[in-house]
Amino acid sequence: MATQQNPSVPQYSESSIRVLKGLEPVKQRPGMYTRTDNPLHIIQEVLDNAADEALAGYGKKINVTLHADGSVSIEDDGRGIPFGMHPEEKAPVVELVFTRLHAGGKFDKGKGGAYSFSGGLHGVGVSVTNALSKRMEVTSYREAQVAHLVFSGGDVVEKLSLRKQASGDRKQGTTVRVWPDAKYFESSALPMNELVHLLRSKAVLMPGCNVTLVNEKTKETQQWLYKGGLRDYLMQSINGELVIPMFEGEGFADSQHDSFAEGEGAAWAVAFTEDGQPVRESYVNLIPTSAGGTHDSGLRDGLFTAVKSFIELHALLPKGVKLLPEDVFARASYVLSAKVLDPQFQGQIKERLNSRDAVRLVSSHVRPTLELWLNEHVDYGKKLAELAIKAAQTRQKAGQKVEKRKGSGVAVLPGKLTDCESKDTADNEVFLVEGDSAGGSAKMGRNKESQAILPLRGKVLNTWEVERDRLFANNEIHDISVAIGVDPHGPNDNPDLSGLRYGKVCILSDADVDGSHIQVLLLTLFFRHFPKLIEAGHVYVARPPLFRVDAPARGKKPASKVYALDEGELHSILDKLRKDGVREGAWSISRFKGLGEMSAEQLWDTTLNPDTRRLMPVQLGALDFAQTEGLITQLMGKGEAAARRELMELHGDSIEVDV
Repeated sequence: MATQQNPSVPQYSESSIRVLKGLEPVKQRPGMYTRTDNPLHIIQEVLDNAADEALAGYGKKINVTLHADGSVSIEDDGRGIPFGMHPEEKAPVVELVFTRLHAGGKFDKGKGGAYSFSGGLHGVGVSVTNALSKRMEVTSYREAQVAHLVFSGGDVVEKLSLRKQASGDRKQGTTVRVWPDAKYFESSALPMNELVHLLRSKAVLMPGCNVTLVNEKTKETQQWLYKGGLRDYLMQSINGELVIPMFEGEGFADSQHDSFAEGEGAAWAVAFTEDGQPVRESYVNLIPTSAGGTHDSGLRDGLFTAVKSFIELHALLPKGVKLLPEDVFARASYVLSAKVLDPQFQGQIKERLNSRDAVRLVSSHVRPTLELWLNEHVDYGKKLAELAIKAAQTRQKAGQKVEKRKGSGVAVLPGKLTDCESKDTADNEVFLVEGDSAGGSAKMGRNKESQAILPLRGKVLNTWEVERDRLFANNEIHDISVAIGVDPHGPNDNPDLSGLRYGKVCILSDADVDGSHIQVLLLTLFFRHFPKLIEAGHVYVARPPLFRVDAPARGKKPASKVYALDEGELHSILDKLRKDGVREGAWSISRFKGLGEMSAEQLWDTTLNPDTRRLMPVQLGALDFAQTEGLITQLMGKGEAAARRELMELHGDSIEVDV
């Protein structure tokens, strides 16, 4: 007997599958590709292209015009975008640049490439600007010709037209005029302070490049041309008395360097002040990295190591004082401009640099330069040491006060907890690790000063429907609660968080399906019984890699080990090796069955080291507490099998299962 289908239930068939083509993904989910609070980032994508021409040594002028009709023009005097036919795609190159998500002149690095250093390599860039604009006009001047074409919503509406330049006129460069589409942004107005800051910083980072902003509405013109570089810029930006003269320098790899490409390195200016809000700005290939990243970590590491070695050399550290990087960094203001050949950013909007080598790249130049400078100016070195030691003593006193408030009735810490040495709650981290063998590697690989390890045996109890007063009957959950120092509570309670022993509680499980299950069980525990820890931003999920690729030496690059979180990253790594000319199959791929297979050093490099790890904060996201609670009930409730089956049937095909 045939079953009748309910016409009100959406049908799932071949026609239900939709393939997003061209720039459709950007229009469907603009927030994945740009900031949607206002159009500044899509304008910045065009500006970055103009700056890349100047960075490559081909342009000396960038003019930005805010037109009365709400459009924005960016004009440069670089080489002009090529407008000939692409040999493979059979379309004008200038059209491809603005209509394809993965097209540009920045993939081909090294000799023969259009750019040695450029702002990022996600391959989306200016095509996202095009997709989110009502209209975009592009004019390219090169080879004594003028090429012009017009787009709307990412589509060509006026095909490429060519005309000869007037005789004697040898203009070069690109002009792009953009009309952002207001429907994609919360506000269509550009934040003027941010735009001015962005343009001024471009001028600072490219001494000799003239940057102009013209506002047609207010009839104002602003111009920036710096010749003094980072020092002058930082002096104008900081407010506070300098403890020692500003420390500045730069260092770049030469053609003989064994680890880095020629030209990779950094320039910096650092000021230490007694008071005032520190100013901290960093850039990679002129792209502002407002969320910092691995180049910032390199500067921090270089400063700390140099100051620490000066303090040790002159025996300045009082007994019982332990110096940490933040003690040296607490009163530091800086501007850092790094050059990285193949920068890897976190997310499309390039706010944070993730390239692991950048830590060593920047640190290797900063540390010896500062060490030399401090030992040439011993009095300044002693003043800086005094500042750092004072910060360390203040921090340690604060830590001791917290310890005393706990009183003598504190619960006995679990025997299997390997605690850290520091009492500084904000800096301390505890890793809840799946399995004893992984716990052993983590204990050996961790930073003993600030990282604690609590190994968990087997699957943690599903606590979604466990009463709060029965929780401690389970040993693992009892140990987690005592180790963290916070009692179980509900969403409407006001628990005492003063006993919290770690600023970060990190779930560390295998990168496979079992590991994901343990992750879900622990997240269920924290959401149900420790919700205020999530609300206050104390819960994190560590992301260990699933694969390791051993790449052979290529050219001047030595043999290397690269880690991939998942299949997607693995394919990206292999594509990059192919582009570097590595023969197919010359690499070897290892798949970690679990954390226990990793050595202590590998676990530190990939998962524990704050400079190179991937650590995700746990947040509620777009859903409120009640909505999230309903969803987790569906997923974790014992009587919810039917609802779970329906959910799996609905979304099953959108998930890749690792079996």
